[in-house]
Amino acid sequence: MPDLGDCEELPTHANRAAWDGDKLRIEVLLNPQTMSISTKSDWQFTPSTAILAWVWPGLGHISLGQRRRGLLVMFGVLFLFLGGVLIGGIDVVDRKEDRLWFWAQALCGPIALAVDFTNQTFLKTWPPDGAERSDERESRAIVQLGRKGLGRVNEMGTLFCALAGLMNLVVILDALHHPSRRVADRRQRGSTEP
Repeated sequence: MPDLGDCEELPTHANRAAWDGDKLRIEVLLNPQTMSISTKSDWQFTPSTAILAWVWPGLGHISLGQRRRGLLVMFGVLFLFLGGVLIGGIDVVDRKEDRLWFWAQALCGPIALAVDFTNQTFLKTWPPDGAERSDERESRAIVQLGRKGLGRVNEMGTLFCALAGLMNLVVILDALHHPSRRVADRRQRGSTEP
């Protein structure tokens, strides 16, 4: 194959392509004022920040030094999750009856696990099954009302909590694979220059 080094694109770019045996090697050199491409990866893979982002929404970004972004994420995810719990009741997070919804809600972290534990331990066992009632039908109706929210309100709360978990999944992935500080510094310098 012939050497393709004399290709012309733009005056600020120098392109060169050549064959190395059976592989094509392409080198691109860009003007530093417009853009830069480096051979090293400009992205970092840090599992510890992803774990922190799962433990408490926004904590992964705060640990990366992105305090404002972390606080905004924290507010958004927790507002959506707690709003769902307030709308539908504590039983919106239920790993035994709504398993698929629970997997999405569990992405919010230990807060979802704590709400489920509270639901399974206190709400599902109230009133005790051996409680004495004068009317058996009345007893069953009270137990059913105590265990599950009514109608669409419970479904909306479940949906809000699941959406909070899915939103936190995006945040976890963003914290897991983030740009290096070098790229962030470059972006800041580029945005402050006239």
